[in-house]
Amino acid sequence: MSQKIQTLSGYFHEYQKSIHQPEQFWSRIANSFHWKKPWDKVLSWDFKGPDIKWFENAKLNLTENIFERHLFTHSEKTAIIWEPNDPNEAERKISYRELFELTCQFSNALEAEGVQKGDRVIIYMPMIPEAAIAMLACARIGAVHSVVFAGFSSNALADRIEDCKAKMVLTSDGNFRGAKDIEVKAVVDQALESTNCVEKVIVCKRTETPVDMKAGRDLWWHEVIEGKATSHTAAILDAEDLLFILYTSGSTGKPKGVVHTTAGYMVYTHYSFTNVFQYEQNDVYWCTADVGWITGHSYIVYGPLLAGATTVMFEGVPTYPNPGRFWEIVDKYKVNQFYTAPTAIRALQAYGLEPLEGYSLDSLKVIGSVGEPINEEAWHWYHDHIGKGKCPLVDTWWQTETGGIMISPLAGITPNKPAHASLPLPGVQPIIVDTDGNELKGNNVEGNLCIKYPWPSMLRTTYGDHKRCKETYFSTYPGLYFTGDGAKRDHDGYLRILGRVDDVINVSGHRMGTAEVENAINEHPKVIESAVVGYPHDIKGQGIYAYVICDMEGRTEEGLIEEIKDTVRKIIGPIAKPDEVQIVPGLPKTRSGKIMRRILRKVASNDISNLGDTSTLLNPEVVDQIIEGAKH
Repeated sequence: MSQKIQTLSGYFHEYQKSIHQPEQFWSRIANSFHWKKPWDKVLSWDFKGPDIKWFENAKLNLTENIFERHLFTHSEKTAIIWEPNDPNEAERKISYRELFELTCQFSNALEAEGVQKGDRVIIYMPMIPEAAIAMLACARIGAVHSVVFAGFSSNALADRIEDCKAKMVLTSDGNFRGAKDIEVKAVVDQALESTNCVEKVIVCKRTETPVDMKAGRDLWWHEVIEGKATSHTAAILDAEDLLFILYTSGSTGKPKGVVHTTAGYMVYTHYSFTNVFQYEQNDVYWCTADVGWITGHSYIVYGPLLAGATTVMFEGVPTYPNPGRFWEIVDKYKVNQFYTAPTAIRALQAYGLEPLEGYSLDSLKVIGSVGEPINEEAWHWYHDHIGKGKCPLVDTWWQTETGGIMISPLAGITPNKPAHASLPLPGVQPIIVDTDGNELKGNNVEGNLCIKYPWPSMLRTTYGDHKRCKETYFSTYPGLYFTGDGAKRDHDGYLRILGRVDDVINVSGHRMGTAEVENAINEHPKVIESAVVGYPHDIKGQGIYAYVICDMEGRTEEGLIEEIKDTVRKIIGPIAKPDEVQIVPGLPKTRSGKIMRRILRKVASNDISNLGDTSTLLNPEVVDQIIEGAKH
């Protein structure tokens, strides 16, 4: 049964059905999957709890819906094309049958090392096929994977290991990234010094970097799979059993583990992948994200493989060994759907059109954008020069918490409008509310984006802290899921996402909580207090601007600024390093002691024409001092 929408009228028809009869709608979509036992009830929900259950009491295994469901029809079809960091190294093409056997083999290895259903397994690996195999093997045996981006520091990794009480860590000896050879196993070793729940570490050889192997704990990947059977009986899981935990930054310091469960996530990622990208059976699809982020989970691994697609996995970076690398790969594999972040587009745009010379890009049918709202200039450059003006551009809005794409054009079906995410997918009911939570109906309105009805791939909780889930997403506007984003509905009813309204900065499509960065800055012994805000950045979309009060005794400003940046890099990772650090005499505060970030944001953005009334501040004179300091 085709789940694919093919016309604009078809979209409106499906959308109405999904809103008026959501349970019948999702039941029909879910029927095309392989279930061990069907559901008793499609949906029961309460946003007050929150308590959400999809496909209640159904039994299944997600990996059977990737492998057993497809093996008869396309066992020899390429599942994963892996393109290495160095273009001179050979690529790997892994068929569905091979991927199935590798997954079974590693599933058997995990079980032999004591991993059982429900155990948490941390995956801290580069972009190599083994990272995807590790995820699939966990899903096969019912273990809960938590992938941590392999650019995070040992402290950030330790926090995540500790929070979910992981039993095992899967990693590699090292990681090639552009011209760099990055230590990976050493970071794991350091993280494990401050945690004691991990029993085993399995290390995949990638760079041949010499590593310390701790006897009784550390094992080589190639050794644990040796002699293991290439068949494996998949565990039977409940629809609401945990599939994975993915940590995301929030507006308070500690990262929170977003929990996704099995059945709803499976149904929605497949449905959204097929429709947004209009994937056809022999297409080659490429998403440039890292598996450490939700985009990699949903649209490199699970969505495409559930659809029986050929998915490209790229180890490197867009500019190595030259800024034509993306286009070389598109032509090499005749990529049909290309999905990347505005940050990458802006970085490549800065090189001009020369790196495009010699590449045809004729295979492209669909281009996509993910991670943050794309600005109009980048939209046009991408559409005109990469899509040659003929490829629909799907500007997708969604979050770690939503599990899948929520608002997006459907390629070639929804008319494109630059920098507009456009219309919701069937089953998604977005509304715009004012600060008091009143729905703003009709067009030409702007406010906060909420969702009023559950969708299958939504988060169920934050791991080990359900109260935090409720407070973060369901308390601002009772009865609604609050996205944390502002949005505008234009005269055509198209939605445009305006970015975060809370204390979260979107750096290169990755969310960074200001509190998390401040906590890291405050670890420096000379720092007394700090405040972090986002500001417009030409490449990253938003940069990190830190205002810091320091004890300057015996220090130069320049030296201290470098130390502060380095402190953040060590505690969180390079991704969170502030772009600008300004040492200030004080921070603007209200009489109740609250930092006026609104003022700091304006100064960082060089927008000081209207700072509003500062006379009510506890220390209004500090504002002028900060403005003066910012000029230098």
